[in-house]
Amino acid sequence: MASRLLRGAGALAAQALRARGPSGVAAVRSMASGGGVPTDDDQATGLEREVMMAARKGLDPYNMLAPKAASGTKEDPNLVPSITNKRIVGCICEEDNSAVIWFWLHKGETQRCPNCGTHYKLVPHQLAH
Repeated sequence: MASRLLRGAGALAAQALRARGPSGVAAVRSMASGGGVPTDDDQATGLEREVMMAARKGLDPYNMLAPKAASGTKEDPNLVPSITNKRIVGCICEEDNSAVIWFWLHKGETQRCPNCGTHYKLVPHQLAH
């Protein structure tokens, strides 16, 4: 058993010595041609890059973030973006409620949730592309 441990330790020591260059200094290996690990910015392409650039500017072009909550009154309704003139909305009327009340929201005046009375308003939204 001891001989196996010593043989394993010897193999590791030999591997470490082989990794050294001709001058006796350990050879440094980089993972990228530029001399380091590439960042997300370097590797991102297409839609992912577009979203990253927009996030840096504080924009949310594809509505990926949670909407800003409003008070839900008639004067300050929750704004629901849509690319059409209607959209289905789900309202969780109470914080601990497990049921979702679904209803259609149409373009125009603010509309109320049929259960709790929170106001919602449909606002036009243009796609980023």
